[in-house]
Amino acid sequence: MNKYRGELSERERELLLIRRASGAKASQLAHMEKMLQETKGLLDKKNEMGMDKNACGDTMVSELEEKVQRSKRDRRNSLHRTQLLESQMKTVRGELVDTLDHLQALRDKLRRSQEKAEERKAAMERLTAELR
Repeated sequence: MNKYRGELSERERELLLIRRASGAKASQLAHMEKMLQETKGLLDKKNEMGMDKNACGDTMVSELEEKVQRSKRDRRNSLHRTQLLESQMKTVRGELVDTLDHLQALRDKLRRSQEKAEERKAAMERLTAELR
């Protein structure tokens, strides 16, 4: 039982860490998208003014686009992992409920057996006393 509780706690901790990481990645993604839009806006202004694009600006935009794509992938992976862990946690919870029910049934059966044994012992003692 403690093993299942430990496993459940461990899964819940993993789930919390993944949720935190997912939130951080989403925030990072939003920040990068904002930076990308600002950079694109600056490049558009530069083009409107008749200036030549420089290779550095293109490189920065492509790097930002790659970071955005990587962050989106990371977020999708984190969400998928979160869903997987939630599913596993539900399964473990179900198993724990079944195990607990089974243990309670066994405890009740043991209690009844002990009561019957005590009754038999008392009857034996009465019979022994009567035979004396």
